[in-house]
Amino acid sequence: MGRTTGAVYLFTVHFLSCIIVCRLDSGNSRPRDQSTVSESSRRFRAEFLEDWPQAPGAPYFDPSTPDNVTGLVGHPVTLLCKVKNLQNRTVSWVRHRDIHLLTVGRYTYTSDQRFEAQHKPRSEEWALRIRSPQRRDSGQYECQISTTPPIGHAVHLNIVEPETEILGGPDLFIYAGSTINLTCIVRHTPEPPITINWTHRSKTINFDSTRGGISLVTEKGIHSSSRLLVQAARTSDAGAYQCVPDNAQSATARVHVLTGETPAAMQGSAQWASSLSLPALILLAYAILVLQV
Repeated sequence: MGRTTGAVYLFTVHFLSCIIVCRLDSGNSRPRDQSTVSESSRRFRAEFLEDWPQAPGAPYFDPSTPDNVTGLVGHPVTLLCKVKNLQNRTVSWVRHRDIHLLTVGRYTYTSDQRFEAQHKPRSEEWALRIRSPQRRDSGQYECQISTTPPIGHAVHLNIVEPETEILGGPDLFIYAGSTINLTCIVRHTPEPPITINWTHRSKTINFDSTRGGISLVTEKGIHSSSRLLVQAARTSDAGAYQCVPDNAQSATARVHVLTGETPAAMQGSAQWASSLSLPALILLAYAILVLQV
């Protein structure tokens, strides 16, 4: 049965039922309960008229839907498209990167099982859900309405993954006796890390050690941070420091403690210079002199 034929059939059934009810009421001395009539009319409007909207005009996109969506690697993400006055048109999702048709209406038209069309009956929302998205899924997607010509609403998807950074790294130069100040930033995590640990030369830093003067300040949020302070830096404090959040990759920075006029961090450069031949050293000295002129 076609859509129009079904509509006429349902309307006829409802009309005839009203005639029968009215005739029964006319032969009955007691008037029919008005609440029953109202309930019947409400159900008729909800089940029949709402299924066959007669709104005039062309379909259009609700401008309140977001144009940019950010998701996390491995965590489901949904692209939303809200269409007003769709009538008998169809909504599809297309990926711009390869002009690939992903969904048509409530059906998915791709072999990639991570993509899924989502739509609730009588809803204006047509969604594209991506299970376990990857960085390669970033890019532009378009929600299209099957008008002539088709009209579309573009949505840019950005898939990110958790990252950890020690500010000022990967090498930091500190004078002996000053304070080592290392700040670690953790971004794009599904939720703030429960713990952010620090290591020095691959050993977990002990804040209760006899070394003393070591403190930690941690702030959790959209971008979590952990600040490590080591007072009165000494040569034994030099080396690799690692920030280790429990839900993201770790980050490493190497601290060089400078002592006197010959920085400890530059001893390797001195050893490299001593290995050069005399002509090479003369040439290097001439080059430095030219640069200073």
